[in-house]
Amino acid sequence: MSSPIRILIADDHPLFRLGLKFALQAQGFEVVAEAETGSQAVSRCQGGGVDVAILDVRMPDGDGILACRQITELGLPVVVLLMTTFQEPALIEAARKAGAKGYLSKETDPAQLAQAIRQIVAAPEQDWLPAQQKLPHLTPRELSVLQLMAEGLANKQIARRLGLSIETVKEYASAVYRKLEASDRVTALFKAQQLGLL
Repeated sequence: MSSPIRILIADDHPLFRLGLKFALQAQGFEVVAEAETGSQAVSRCQGGGVDVAILDVRMPDGDGILACRQITELGLPVVVLLMTTFQEPALIEAARKAGAKGYLSKETDPAQLAQAIRQIVAAPEQDWLPAQQKLPHLTPRELSVLQLMAEGLANKQIARRLGLSIETVKEYASAVYRKLEASDRVTALFKAQQLGLL
């Protein structure tokens, strides 16, 4: 009989850790360690005895993506899976670059999570992250205009802040709307937020 997969859970919410621990144990996994921060997760993985680290993306003292990168750079024999409520393409891409092998929603069904863990452990060389979404390419100036829009500045104020004419700001804003496939400022800012551009 093969040994159960040993798991570390890192999340700054104790109730979520507890619920996930019970769900994983019910699926036949062994939860061997818990952590509240990214740095604790890395330290516990360095101690050995962990096969899979399930990290929350947003944590104090080193988020899940930073912790994942450190685990990868240390060459630890630990497969990293990120769990989060954030599904922005930019975060998924950052997770991929950090060496994560999975990226799942916290709303994932326990049976689906168990299946994902077993697949990832069986074939860690594969990329199990969501398919890459093409991010719209905004120039540095367009990003600056978008950021100032998000701060609530009007075109006239943006023009003053960036040392541009109002007409030029309007041209940059139009380019941002076009690239984000938005018809107005509110929609553009919402889409930019969803894509992780802000």
